[in-house]
Amino acid sequence: MKDHAYKLRYTPSQLNLLVLLRWAIGWHFLYEGVVKLWNPGWSAGSFLIDSKGLFAGMFQAMAANASVLEVVDFLNVWGLILIGLGLMLGGLTRWAAIGGMVLLGFYYLSHPAIIGVRYAMPTEGSYLFVNKNLIELLALAVLYAFPTGHIVGLDRLFKRWFGKKPSDELLAEQAPEQKHSQEASIHS
Repeated sequence: MKDHAYKLRYTPSQLNLLVLLRWAIGWHFLYEGVVKLWNPGWSAGSFLIDSKGLFAGMFQAMAANASVLEVVDFLNVWGLILIGLGLMLGGLTRWAAIGGMVLLGFYYLSHPAIIGVRYAMPTEGSYLFVNKNLIELLALAVLYAFPTGHIVGLDRLFKRWFGKKPSDELLAEQAPEQKHSQEASIHS
């Protein structure tokens, strides 16, 4: 993780909207994962079998192999739960955003929004290339580029506990001339 991400400054309304977006997506992931966890009959099998598009064969092969499907189900449920918790609590938010983008990327590739394709599962509307999975993936990309967990979330505590010492941060923010003169005075 680059330090420049922690130097971003937001207006109060920007921060509030980014945190609200993070919480909303986090809740969506967490809820989807918990519902799947509590439903003993849930499996990604029917979703994978219904796959269309360029990668349909790969997703259908996952559904056809019982042991692979068991791993996919486990990773899907716990991935959703952990990503959701990370986003809602602001802990490891950039990693949660990456995980969410990967998961949503798989969902999108399994069920792409292309003309003439009908899926067994009903959709909420008519899509052409852009669907809700792609939109949520792009929203997570925004949250990755403009992180807020270090301001409002557990990442703030993680940075305090495991980050640089305050004196190191002060030296890093000073002009190079001041830094060199201060370091010279320390060593003499």
